[in-house]
Amino acid sequence: MGKKNLRKSAKEVRRALDINRISEAILLNIKAMPEFKKAENVLLYYPVASEINLLELCAENKKFYLPRVRGGELLVCPYDCSVRLEKSSFNILEPCSASVSPTTIDFAIIPCLMVDRQKFRLGYGGGFYDRFLPALREDCVKIAPVAAELLVESLPVESFDIPVDFVVTQNEIF
Repeated sequence: MGKKNLRKSAKEVRRALDINRISEAILLNIKAMPEFKKAENVLLYYPVASEINLLELCAENKKFYLPRVRGGELLVCPYDCSVRLEKSSFNILEPCSASVSPTTIDFAIIPCLMVDRQKFRLGYGGGFYDRFLPALREDCVKIAPVAAELLVESLPVESFDIPVDFVVTQNEIF
């Protein structure tokens, strides 16, 4: 099955899930990770529709950042409750704060539709994170939160695809 069909299938599966319950379990798993506990600068994403919602992590004593898309580039912007958000052309809430260097981030939470056992993720097809991930510092921990129901044995992989360091589901971290 090609990436386009996998995306469609993943969205259908995700719509049928109890995403709030799954998000809560994934939140607990992330908070328990030694890598998260050690992190100081965390990149999150603002959830849309039936995405895993990890915004509660902002209650932790860390600096948080959200992505903002400008042209074909993904920017990293500071985020807290005082930062104004506005909808992007993709209908995603993005911060209005000035961007910082991606090398600021030491723990990056990368959105996905599906992930495989080799830790490759299926994104939404825009390639923003594929272009962005190489800009992160080498020791930045990259994780993909995903419902266990969307974990597969293998995905089609292209030369520009970069695996994450950890996959976090409601049932496991690997």
